[in-house]
Amino acid sequence: MSQRVLLASNEVHIILHRLACQLIENHGFFENTVLIGLQPRGAFVAERLSKILKEDYGVQNLKLGLLDITFFRDDFRRTVNPLEANKTSIDFIVEDKNVVFIDDVLYTGRSIRAALTAIQSFGRPANVELLTLIDRRFSRHLPIQPNYRGRQVDAINEERVVVHWEENDAEDAVYLINK
Repeated sequence: MSQRVLLASNEVHIILHRLACQLIENHGFFENTVLIGLQPRGAFVAERLSKILKEDYGVQNLKLGLLDITFFRDDFRRTVNPLEANKTSIDFIVEDKNVVFIDDVLYTGRSIRAALTAIQSFGRPANVELLTLIDRRFSRHLPIQPNYRGRQVDAINEERVVVHWEENDAEDAVYLINK
């Protein structure tokens, strides 16, 4: 097994700030926009972006939620081990709001399809966008593309993209791992 660094800590930091600026450009002061991090790994990206938007760019009243999609996935019954659900934490209605789904890696698109189904429990959004730190563009099973992408990666199916976060893994970095 070999691994290669795709993004180091400073590159992750720069990309997150660029993505925050793109969100501001398209959503202004977020009066009609909510951010939804997809559990578990998208939560790190969403929380980090929320912090940047509030502290570095002065965005007030930003609504951030976390959505667990475990039991909305079309493959949740196909695993040998029982799945562990994460917590959904959305204390607002998404009816007629612009929803920005946030995830760390866009791979097959199945997580996003599950999120589209799961979010309907909280209302019908006016618009849904996708922000992803890493876009694995040659692996899609569904016709889903991000509106905002940090970095596009050409990884073949035997390779894995692994995102590390300071809060969880003691470093900010993205690796390409070859099995």
